[in-house]
Amino acid sequence: MFAGGDLQKMLQQAQQMQADMMQAQAELAESEVTASAGGGLVSATVTGDGELKGVKIDPKAVDPEDVETLEDLILAAVQAANADAKRLAAEKMGPLGDALGGMSGGLGLPGM
Repeated sequence: MFAGGDLQKMLQQAQQMQADMMQAQAELAESEVTASAGGGLVSATVTGDGELKGVKIDPKAVDPEDVETLEDLILAAVQAANADAKRLAAEKMGPLGDALGGMSGGLGLPGM
């Protein structure tokens, strides 16, 4: 079905794509994005692979009588940072995912 050279070439391409994917995943894990809510009163930082690394809260956002608003601001900042991290991941992984097409599930590549 496959000529020996074609199969070898296909395997080499798959190995290269796997190496590229692992490199992109490592870069994502090291990348950080920060997003804020409430006009900058609350900010959240996450890695490119979605790990929450930190939350900063401006003292002006702290009102003991209105904890719910602070909770909402924290949630909004974390959600925005995660959305930015997903966009970053799509940018980094997009070309690799496009190259794999629908085959990625059958290749057993990490993160796919």
